[in-house]
Amino acid sequence: MIDVVIIGAGVTGCAIARELSRYRLDVLVLERASDICEGTSKANSGIVHAGYDAKPGTLKAKLNVKGNLLMEELSKKLDFPFKRNGSMVLSFEDEGKEKLQLLYEQGIQNGVKDLKILPGDEARKIEPSISEEVVWALFAPTGGIVCPFNLTIALAENAFENGVEFKLGTNVKRIGKISGGYRIETDKGDFETRAVVNAAGVYAAVFHNMVSGDKLNIIPRKGEYCLFDKTVGNLTSHTLFQLPTKYGKGVLVTPTVHGNLLVGPTAVDIDDFEGVNTTAEGMADLLKRGALSVGTLPTRQIITSFAGLRAHEEGGDFVIGEAKDAPGFFDAAGIESPGLSCAPAIGEYLAEEIIKYIPSEKKTDFKETRKGIPCMALAAPEEKQRLIGENPLYANVVCRCELVTEGEIVDAIKRPLGATTLDGVKRRTRAGMGRCQAGFCSPKTVEILARELWKDIGEISKNDPGSEFLTGYLKE
Repeated sequence: MIDVVIIGAGVTGCAIARELSRYRLDVLVLERASDICEGTSKANSGIVHAGYDAKPGTLKAKLNVKGNLLMEELSKKLDFPFKRNGSMVLSFEDEGKEKLQLLYEQGIQNGVKDLKILPGDEARKIEPSISEEVVWALFAPTGGIVCPFNLTIALAENAFENGVEFKLGTNVKRIGKISGGYRIETDKGDFETRAVVNAAGVYAAVFHNMVSGDKLNIIPRKGEYCLFDKTVGNLTSHTLFQLPTKYGKGVLVTPTVHGNLLVGPTAVDIDDFEGVNTTAEGMADLLKRGALSVGTLPTRQIITSFAGLRAHEEGGDFVIGEAKDAPGFFDAAGIESPGLSCAPAIGEYLAEEIIKYIPSEKKTDFKETRKGIPCMALAAPEEKQRLIGENPLYANVVCRCELVTEGEIVDAIKRPLGATTLDGVKRRTRAGMGRCQAGFCSPKTVEILARELWKDIGEISKNDPGSEFLTGYLKE
Protein backbone atom coordinates (compact mmCIF):
# COMPACT_ATOMS: atom_id res chain seq x y z
CA MET A 1 0.00 0.00 0.00
CA ILE A 2 1.33 3.43 -1.00
CA ASP A 3 1.57 6.01 1.80
CA VAL A 4 0.21 9.02 -0.13
CA VAL A 5 -1.30 9.40 -3.60
CA ILE A 6 -1.64 12.94 -4.95
CA ILE A 7 -4.18 13.49 -7.72
CA GLY A 8 -3.07 16.33 -9.96
CA ALA A 9 0.35 17.57 -11.08
CA GLY A 10 -0.38 21.27 -11.22
CA VAL A 11 1.43 23.81 -9.10
CA THR A 12 -0.54 22.88 -5.96
CA GLY A 13 -0.04 19.13 -6.32
CA CYS A 14 3.66 19.55 -7.11
CA ALA A 15 4.20 21.90 -4.15
CA ILE A 16 2.60 19.34 -1.84
CA ALA A 17 4.67 16.55 -3.41
CA ARG A 18 7.90 18.47 -2.81
CA GLU A 19 7.08 19.10 0.83
CA LEU A 20 6.12 15.45 1.40
CA SER A 21 9.38 14.36 -0.26
CA ARG A 22 11.18 15.70 2.84
CA TYR A 23 9.81 12.69 4.74
CA ARG A 24 10.35 8.95 4.58
CA LEU A 25 7.13 8.29 2.74
CA ASP A 26 6.14 6.54 -0.48
CA VAL A 27 4.47 9.28 -2.52
CA LEU A 28 2.85 8.86 -5.94
CA VAL A 29 1.47 11.65 -8.15
CA LEU A 30 -1.22 10.73 -10.69
CA GLU A 31 -1.84 13.11 -13.60
CA ARG A 32 -4.23 12.48 -16.47
CA ALA A 33 -2.33 14.72 -18.93
CA SER A 34 0.86 13.71 -20.69
CA ASP A 35 2.92 16.26 -18.74
CA ILE A 36 2.91 18.26 -15.54
CA CYS A 37 1.49 21.81 -15.56
CA GLU A 38 -1.19 21.04 -18.15
CA GLY A 39 -4.30 22.46 -16.44
CA THR A 40 -5.00 25.73 -14.63
CA SER A 41 -1.31 26.09 -13.79
CA LYS A 42 -0.32 26.62 -17.42
CA ALA A 43 -2.90 29.34 -18.13
CA ASN A 44 -2.85 32.06 -15.50
CA SER A 45 -1.43 35.51 -14.86
CA GLY A 46 1.83 34.45 -13.23
CA ILE A 47 1.21 36.98 -10.44
CA VAL A 48 2.54 36.64 -6.90
CA HIS A 49 -0.11 38.66 -5.10
CA ALA A 50 0.83 40.85 -2.14
CA GLY A 51 -2.11 39.61 -0.04
CA TYR A 52 -4.40 42.62 0.50
CA ASP A 53 -7.36 41.27 -1.51
CA ALA A 54 -8.26 38.21 0.60
CA LYS A 55 -10.61 38.71 3.53
CA PRO A 56 -8.81 38.49 6.89
CA GLY A 57 -9.17 35.16 8.63
CA THR A 58 -9.59 33.13 5.44
CA LEU A 59 -7.17 30.50 4.19
CA LYS A 60 -6.59 32.69 1.15
CA ALA A 61 -5.39 35.54 3.37
CA LYS A 62 -3.18 33.39 5.59
CA LEU A 63 -1.57 31.41 2.77
CA ASN A 64 -1.20 34.30 0.31
CA VAL A 65 1.02 36.40 2.56
CA LYS A 66 3.08 33.37 3.57
CA GLY A 67 3.38 32.14 -0.01
CA ASN A 68 4.53 35.57 -1.13
CA LEU A 69 7.25 35.57 1.54
CA LEU A 70 8.39 32.05 0.59
CA MET A 71 8.53 32.62 -3.18
CA GLU A 72 11.75 34.61 -3.43
CA GLU A 73 13.87 32.15 -1.44
CA LEU A 74 12.25 29.23 -3.25
CA SER A 75 13.14 30.78 -6.61
CA LYS A 76 16.80 30.83 -5.59
CA LYS A 77 16.80 27.25 -4.33
CA LEU A 78 14.95 25.81 -7.32
CA ASP A 79 16.33 28.16 -9.99
CA PHE A 80 13.21 29.66 -11.57
CA PRO A 81 12.61 33.33 -12.51
CA PHE A 82 10.84 35.56 -9.99
CA LYS A 83 10.72 39.34 -9.75
CA ARG A 84 9.27 41.52 -7.01
CA ASN A 85 8.07 44.25 -9.36
CA GLY A 86 5.29 45.69 -7.16
CA SER A 87 1.63 46.15 -8.00
CA MET A 88 -0.99 48.88 -8.09
CA VAL A 89 -4.78 48.79 -7.79
CA LEU A 90 -6.18 51.66 -9.84
CA SER A 91 -9.33 53.69 -9.25
CA PHE A 92 -10.75 55.91 -12.00
CA GLU A 93 -13.12 57.86 -9.79
CA ASP A 94 -12.72 59.77 -6.56
CA GLU A 95 -15.25 57.56 -4.76
CA GLY A 96 -12.92 54.63 -5.29
CA LYS A 97 -10.63 55.84 -2.53
CA GLU A 98 -12.99 54.32 0.06
CA LYS A 99 -12.73 50.90 -1.59
CA LEU A 100 -8.95 51.23 -1.79
CA GLN A 101 -8.95 52.11 1.91
CA LEU A 102 -10.81 48.87 2.64
CA LEU A 103 -8.21 46.91 0.66
CA TYR A 104 -5.46 48.75 2.52
CA GLU A 105 -6.97 47.86 5.89
CA GLN A 106 -7.44 44.24 4.84
CA GLY A 107 -3.82 44.12 3.75
CA ILE A 108 -2.61 45.51 7.07
CA GLN A 109 -4.68 42.90 8.96
CA ASN A 110 -3.27 40.17 6.72
CA GLY A 111 0.31 41.29 7.38
CA VAL A 112 1.15 42.91 4.04
CA LYS A 113 4.08 45.34 4.38
CA ASP A 114 4.59 48.85 2.97
CA LEU A 115 1.13 49.43 1.48
CA LYS A 116 0.33 53.01 0.43
CA ILE A 117 -2.66 54.84 -1.04
CA LEU A 118 -1.43 57.40 -3.56
CA PRO A 119 -3.11 60.22 -5.50
CA GLY A 120 -3.07 59.68 -9.26
CA ASP A 121 -0.24 62.17 -9.92
CA GLU A 122 1.96 60.55 -7.29
CA ALA A 123 1.20 57.08 -8.66
CA ARG A 124 2.20 58.26 -12.16
CA LYS A 125 5.60 59.32 -10.83
CA ILE A 126 6.20 55.70 -9.78
CA GLU A 127 4.56 54.18 -12.87
CA PRO A 128 4.41 56.70 -15.77
CA SER A 129 2.42 54.32 -17.98
CA ILE A 130 -0.84 54.56 -16.05
CA SER A 131 -3.71 56.50 -17.56
CA GLU A 132 -4.43 60.14 -16.82
CA GLU A 133 -7.88 58.90 -15.79
CA VAL A 134 -6.44 57.26 -12.66
CA VAL A 135 -7.45 59.28 -9.59
CA TRP A 136 -6.19 57.02 -6.78
CA ALA A 137 -4.00 53.93 -6.52
CA LEU A 138 -3.13 51.38 -3.86
CA PHE A 139 0.60 50.63 -4.15
CA ALA A 140 1.93 47.25 -2.93
CA PRO A 141 5.73 46.99 -3.34
CA THR A 142 5.75 43.33 -2.25
CA GLY A 143 3.73 42.14 -5.27
CA GLY A 144 5.67 40.05 -7.77
CA ILE A 145 5.65 38.06 -10.99
CA VAL A 146 6.79 34.51 -11.67
CA CYS A 147 6.81 32.02 -14.54
CA PRO A 148 4.05 29.51 -13.69
CA PHE A 149 5.60 26.83 -15.94
CA ASN A 150 9.07 27.12 -14.45
CA LEU A 151 7.71 27.19 -10.90
CA THR A 152 5.59 24.05 -11.36
CA ILE A 153 8.31 22.17 -13.26
CA ALA A 154 10.92 23.10 -10.65
CA LEU A 155 8.73 21.82 -7.81
CA ALA A 156 8.02 18.58 -9.68
CA GLU A 157 11.64 17.92 -10.63
CA ASN A 158 12.83 18.50 -7.09
CA ALA A 159 10.11 16.22 -5.71
CA PHE A 160 11.07 13.56 -8.26
CA GLU A 161 14.75 13.78 -7.35
CA ASN A 162 13.74 13.29 -3.72
CA GLY A 163 11.91 10.05 -4.47
CA VAL A 164 8.36 11.00 -5.48
CA GLU A 165 6.99 8.85 -8.31
CA PHE A 166 4.96 10.45 -11.11
CA LYS A 167 2.55 8.56 -13.36
CA LEU A 168 1.53 10.84 -16.21
CA GLY A 169 -1.20 10.07 -18.72
CA THR A 170 -3.11 8.30 -15.94
CA ASN A 171 -6.79 9.20 -15.60
CA VAL A 172 -8.44 8.63 -12.22
CA LYS A 173 -11.90 7.09 -12.67
CA ARG A 174 -13.07 6.28 -9.16
CA ILE A 175 -12.04 6.47 -5.50
CA GLY A 176 -13.46 4.17 -2.85
CA LYS A 177 -12.81 3.55 0.84
CA ILE A 178 -11.12 0.30 1.84
CA SER A 179 -9.76 -1.01 5.13
CA GLY A 180 -6.88 1.25 6.14
CA GLY A 181 -7.20 3.66 3.23
CA TYR A 182 -8.51 4.07 -0.29
CA ARG A 183 -8.52 2.29 -3.64
CA ILE A 184 -7.98 4.56 -6.64
CA GLU A 185 -9.15 3.13 -9.95
CA THR A 186 -7.49 4.53 -13.07
CA ASP A 187 -7.29 3.70 -16.76
CA LYS A 188 -3.79 2.33 -16.04
CA GLY A 189 -4.70 0.06 -13.13
CA ASP A 190 -5.66 0.39 -9.47
CA PHE A 191 -3.67 1.82 -6.56
CA GLU A 192 -4.21 1.34 -2.84
CA THR A 193 -3.08 4.10 -0.51
CA ARG A 194 -3.22 5.13 3.13
CA ALA A 195 -3.92 8.77 2.24
CA VAL A 196 -5.19 10.73 -0.77
CA VAL A 197 -4.41 14.34 -1.65
CA ASN A 198 -7.07 15.79 -3.92
CA ALA A 199 -5.37 18.52 -5.98
CA ALA A 200 -7.41 17.93 -9.13
CA GLY A 201 -8.26 21.55 -9.99
CA VAL A 202 -11.70 21.99 -11.54
CA TYR A 203 -12.36 18.26 -11.01
CA ALA A 204 -11.56 18.29 -7.27
CA ALA A 205 -15.23 18.31 -6.27
CA VAL A 206 -15.84 15.16 -8.35
CA PHE A 207 -13.31 13.17 -6.33
CA HIS A 208 -14.21 14.73 -2.98
CA ASN A 209 -17.88 13.87 -3.47
CA MET A 210 -17.01 10.22 -4.14
CA VAL A 211 -15.90 9.74 -0.52
CA SER A 212 -17.58 12.50 1.49
CA GLY A 213 -21.19 13.32 2.29
CA ASP A 214 -20.19 16.96 2.82
CA LYS A 215 -20.42 17.93 -0.83
CA LEU A 216 -18.37 20.51 -2.70
CA ASN A 217 -19.46 22.39 -5.81
CA ILE A 218 -16.76 23.76 -8.07
CA ILE A 219 -17.67 26.06 -10.95
CA PRO A 220 -15.20 26.47 -13.85
CA ARG A 221 -14.51 30.21 -14.20
CA LYS A 222 -12.96 30.98 -17.56
CA GLY A 223 -10.40 33.72 -17.99
CA GLU A 224 -9.11 34.85 -21.39
CA TYR A 225 -5.76 36.54 -21.97
CA CYS A 226 -3.77 38.36 -24.65
CA LEU A 227 0.02 38.09 -24.78
CA PHE A 228 2.03 40.85 -26.44
CA ASP A 229 5.45 40.80 -28.06
CA LYS A 230 8.59 41.65 -26.09
CA THR A 231 8.94 44.88 -28.07
CA VAL A 232 6.20 46.33 -25.83
CA GLY A 233 7.06 44.40 -22.68
CA ASN A 234 8.28 47.57 -20.97
CA LEU A 235 4.97 49.39 -21.36
CA THR A 236 4.59 49.02 -17.60
CA SER A 237 7.07 47.86 -14.99
CA HIS A 238 4.43 47.21 -12.33
CA THR A 239 1.42 44.89 -12.31
CA LEU A 240 -1.66 47.08 -12.76
CA PHE A 241 -4.99 45.92 -11.32
CA GLN A 242 -8.32 47.68 -11.31
CA LEU A 243 -10.69 47.80 -8.36
CA PRO A 244 -12.11 44.30 -7.86
CA THR A 245 -15.60 43.18 -8.81
CA LYS A 246 -17.61 40.23 -7.48
CA TYR A 247 -15.96 38.13 -10.23
CA GLY A 248 -12.40 38.77 -9.05
CA LYS A 249 -9.62 41.25 -9.55
CA GLY A 250 -10.66 42.28 -13.04
CA VAL A 251 -8.41 42.78 -16.03
CA LEU A 252 -4.76 43.38 -15.24
CA VAL A 253 -1.89 44.71 -17.32
CA THR A 254 1.50 43.33 -16.35
CA PRO A 255 4.99 42.60 -17.60
CA THR A 256 6.04 38.97 -17.48
CA VAL A 257 9.32 37.68 -16.10
CA HIS A 258 10.36 36.88 -19.68
CA GLY A 259 9.80 40.42 -20.96
CA ASN A 260 6.39 40.19 -22.62
CA LEU A 261 3.25 42.16 -21.78
CA LEU A 262 0.14 40.29 -20.57
CA VAL A 263 -3.45 41.54 -20.40
CA GLY A 264 -6.31 39.60 -18.78
CA PRO A 265 -8.20 37.75 -17.52
CA THR A 266 -11.88 37.99 -18.18
CA ALA A 267 -14.10 36.12 -15.69
CA VAL A 268 -17.04 34.09 -16.99
CA ASP A 269 -18.61 31.12 -15.19
CA ILE A 270 -19.21 28.24 -17.60
CA ASP A 271 -20.50 24.66 -17.50
CA ASP A 272 -17.76 23.15 -19.68
CA PHE A 273 -14.89 21.77 -17.55
CA GLU A 274 -12.70 21.72 -20.68
CA GLY A 275 -13.82 25.10 -22.07
CA VAL A 276 -10.51 26.80 -22.70
CA ASN A 277 -11.39 28.31 -26.08
CA THR A 278 -10.96 32.03 -26.63
CA THR A 279 -13.75 34.16 -28.04
CA ALA A 280 -14.00 37.38 -30.04
CA GLU A 281 -16.25 38.82 -27.32
CA GLY A 282 -13.77 37.93 -24.60
CA MET A 283 -10.83 39.45 -26.46
CA ALA A 284 -12.73 42.67 -27.16
CA ASP A 285 -13.80 42.94 -23.52
CA LEU A 286 -10.38 42.46 -21.98
CA LEU A 287 -8.67 44.82 -24.43
CA LYS A 288 -11.28 47.50 -23.76
CA ARG A 289 -10.94 47.14 -20.00
CA GLY A 290 -7.16 46.78 -20.08
CA ALA A 291 -6.84 50.04 -21.99
CA LEU A 292 -8.45 51.86 -19.06
CA SER A 293 -5.27 51.29 -17.04
CA VAL A 294 -2.72 52.52 -19.58
CA GLY A 295 -4.66 54.72 -21.99
CA THR A 296 -3.98 52.60 -25.05
CA LEU A 297 -2.78 49.10 -25.82
CA PRO A 298 -0.52 48.27 -28.82
CA THR A 299 -2.91 45.66 -30.23
CA ARG A 300 -0.80 45.14 -33.37
CA GLN A 301 1.83 43.57 -31.11
CA ILE A 302 -0.44 40.77 -29.83
CA ILE A 303 1.27 37.45 -30.60
CA THR A 304 -1.21 35.00 -29.07
CA SER A 305 -4.30 34.60 -26.91
CA PHE A 306 -5.25 31.82 -24.52
CA ALA A 307 -7.75 30.92 -21.82
CA GLY A 308 -7.63 29.07 -18.52
CA LEU A 309 -10.15 27.80 -15.98
CA ARG A 310 -10.18 28.73 -12.31
CA ALA A 311 -11.67 26.28 -9.81
CA HIS A 312 -14.20 28.49 -8.03
CA GLU A 313 -15.79 26.78 -5.02
CA GLU A 314 -19.19 28.11 -3.94
CA GLY A 315 -17.95 28.82 -0.41
CA GLY A 316 -15.50 31.38 -1.78
CA ASP A 317 -12.42 30.18 0.14
CA PHE A 318 -9.89 27.43 -0.43
CA VAL A 319 -10.91 23.99 0.86
CA ILE A 320 -7.72 22.56 2.35
CA GLY A 321 -7.40 19.76 4.85
CA GLU A 322 -8.82 16.38 5.85
CA ALA A 323 -12.46 15.76 4.96
CA LYS A 324 -14.49 15.46 8.17
CA ASP A 325 -16.12 12.16 7.24
CA ALA A 326 -13.27 10.67 5.20
CA PRO A 327 -10.15 10.06 7.33
CA GLY A 328 -6.98 10.21 5.27
CA PHE A 329 -8.62 12.09 2.38
CA PHE A 330 -7.03 15.55 2.16
CA ASP A 331 -8.46 18.25 -0.09
CA ALA A 332 -6.58 21.02 -1.84
CA ALA A 333 -9.72 22.19 -3.62
CA GLY A 334 -11.17 25.46 -4.84
CA ILE A 335 -7.66 26.72 -5.54
CA GLU A 336 -8.36 29.81 -7.59
CA SER A 337 -6.59 33.18 -7.40
CA PRO A 338 -4.33 33.71 -5.45
CA GLY A 339 -3.58 29.97 -5.67
CA LEU A 340 -0.29 30.31 -7.55
CA SER A 341 0.99 32.77 -4.94
CA CYS A 342 -0.13 30.43 -2.16
CA ALA A 343 1.32 27.21 -3.60
CA PRO A 344 4.52 27.05 -1.49
CA ALA A 345 2.50 27.75 1.67
CA ILE A 346 -0.22 25.25 0.72
CA GLY A 347 2.52 22.64 0.30
CA GLU A 348 3.87 23.27 3.79
CA TYR A 349 0.42 23.50 5.39
CA LEU A 350 -0.96 20.27 3.94
CA ALA A 351 2.27 18.31 4.40
CA GLU A 352 2.14 19.11 8.12
CA GLU A 353 -1.47 17.87 8.29
CA ILE A 354 -0.60 14.63 6.48
CA ILE A 355 2.38 13.96 8.75
CA LYS A 356 0.03 14.18 11.73
CA TYR A 357 -2.05 11.43 10.08
CA ILE A 358 0.94 9.32 8.94
CA PRO A 359 3.80 10.10 11.34
CA SER A 360 7.13 9.97 9.54
CA GLU A 361 10.71 11.06 10.07
CA LYS A 362 12.39 13.66 7.93
CA LYS A 363 15.07 12.50 5.51
CA THR A 364 18.66 13.36 6.28
CA ASP A 365 19.57 13.41 2.58
CA PHE A 366 16.79 15.69 1.26
CA LYS A 367 17.98 17.66 -1.78
CA GLU A 368 16.95 21.25 -1.14
CA THR A 369 18.06 22.69 -4.48
CA ARG A 370 17.58 22.09 -8.18
CA LYS A 371 19.33 23.59 -11.21
CA GLY A 372 17.29 24.69 -14.20
CA ILE A 373 18.09 24.55 -17.91
CA PRO A 374 20.81 27.01 -18.97
CA CYS A 375 19.37 29.95 -20.91
CA MET A 376 21.74 30.87 -23.74
CA ALA A 377 19.75 34.02 -24.57
CA LEU A 378 20.54 35.47 -21.12
CA ALA A 379 23.91 33.84 -20.37
CA ALA A 380 27.06 35.94 -20.03
CA PRO A 381 29.57 35.58 -22.91
CA GLU A 382 31.99 33.50 -20.85
CA GLU A 383 29.17 31.20 -19.72
CA LYS A 384 28.06 30.73 -23.35
CA GLN A 385 31.59 29.77 -24.34
CA ARG A 386 31.83 27.31 -21.47
CA LEU A 387 28.55 25.63 -22.38
CA ILE A 388 29.42 25.42 -26.07
CA GLY A 389 32.83 24.01 -25.19
CA GLU A 390 31.16 21.26 -23.15
CA ASN A 391 28.42 20.62 -25.70
CA PRO A 392 28.46 22.09 -29.26
CA LEU A 393 24.66 21.73 -29.46
CA TYR A 394 24.46 24.93 -27.40
CA ALA A 395 25.74 26.79 -30.45
CA ASN A 396 22.90 25.60 -32.71
CA VAL A 397 19.94 28.03 -32.49
CA VAL A 398 16.61 26.29 -33.15
CA CYS A 399 14.10 28.93 -32.03
CA ARG A 400 15.13 32.28 -33.53
CA CYS A 401 12.51 34.38 -31.73
CA GLU A 402 13.63 33.31 -28.24
CA LEU A 403 17.19 32.26 -29.20
CA VAL A 404 16.72 28.74 -27.83
CA THR A 405 19.42 26.26 -28.80
CA GLU A 406 19.41 22.55 -29.54
CA GLY A 407 21.41 22.00 -26.34
CA GLU A 408 18.63 23.52 -24.24
CA ILE A 409 15.98 21.41 -26.00
CA VAL A 410 17.95 18.21 -25.46
CA ASP A 411 18.42 19.18 -21.79
CA ALA A 412 14.62 19.67 -21.49
CA ILE A 413 14.06 16.15 -22.83
CA LYS A 414 16.79 14.37 -20.86
CA ARG A 415 16.29 15.91 -17.43
CA PRO A 416 14.09 14.47 -14.62
CA LEU A 417 10.45 14.32 -15.77
CA GLY A 418 11.68 15.51 -19.15
CA ALA A 419 9.61 16.80 -22.05
CA THR A 420 8.02 14.28 -24.41
CA THR A 421 5.89 16.71 -26.44
CA LEU A 422 6.27 20.00 -28.28
CA ASP A 423 4.40 21.85 -25.54
CA GLY A 424 6.62 20.19 -22.95
CA VAL A 425 9.71 21.56 -24.68
CA LYS A 426 8.06 24.97 -25.07
CA ARG A 427 7.25 25.33 -21.38
CA ARG A 428 10.73 24.25 -20.30
CA THR A 429 12.78 26.28 -22.79
CA ARG A 430 10.43 28.89 -24.41
CA ALA A 431 11.11 27.40 -27.85
CA GLY A 432 7.99 28.41 -29.77
CA MET A 433 6.86 31.15 -27.40
CA GLY A 434 8.17 34.05 -29.46
CA ARG A 435 6.62 36.28 -32.09
CA CYS A 436 6.21 33.56 -34.74
CA GLN A 437 4.58 31.21 -32.18
CA ALA A 438 6.53 28.11 -33.26
CA GLY A 439 5.99 28.73 -36.97
CA PHE A 440 9.71 28.35 -37.65
CA CYS A 441 11.06 26.00 -35.00
CA SER A 442 8.36 23.32 -34.70
CA PRO A 443 9.67 20.92 -37.40
CA LYS A 444 13.19 20.93 -35.95
CA THR A 445 11.92 20.53 -32.38
CA VAL A 446 9.74 17.58 -33.42
CA GLU A 447 12.76 16.03 -35.12
CA ILE A 448 14.87 16.44 -31.96
CA LEU A 449 12.13 14.92 -29.80
CA ALA A 450 11.89 11.86 -32.06
CA ARG A 451 15.66 11.43 -32.09
CA GLU A 452 16.19 11.81 -28.34
CA LEU A 453 13.16 9.71 -27.32
CA TRP A 454 13.94 6.99 -29.86
CA LYS A 455 10.48 7.36 -31.37
CA ASP A 456 9.15 7.50 -34.87
CA ILE A 457 8.53 11.10 -35.91
CA GLY A 458 4.86 10.28 -36.51
CA GLU A 459 4.45 9.54 -32.79
CA ILE A 460 5.46 13.03 -31.65
CA SER A 461 2.52 15.17 -30.53
CA LYS A 462 1.81 18.73 -29.49
CA ASN A 463 0.54 17.59 -26.08
CA ASP A 464 -1.75 14.66 -25.30
CA PRO A 465 -2.30 11.62 -27.56
CA GLY A 466 -4.40 12.62 -30.55
CA SER A 467 -2.44 15.83 -31.19
CA GLU A 468 0.27 14.22 -33.36
CA PHE A 469 1.64 16.50 -36.05
CA LEU A 470 1.63 14.03 -38.93
CA THR A 471 -1.61 12.36 -40.01
CA GLY A 472 -1.73 9.46 -42.43
CA TYR A 473 2.00 9.03 -41.78
CA LEU A 474 3.54 5.78 -42.99
CA LYS A 475 6.75 4.50 -41.44
CA GLU A 476 9.53 3.58 -43.82
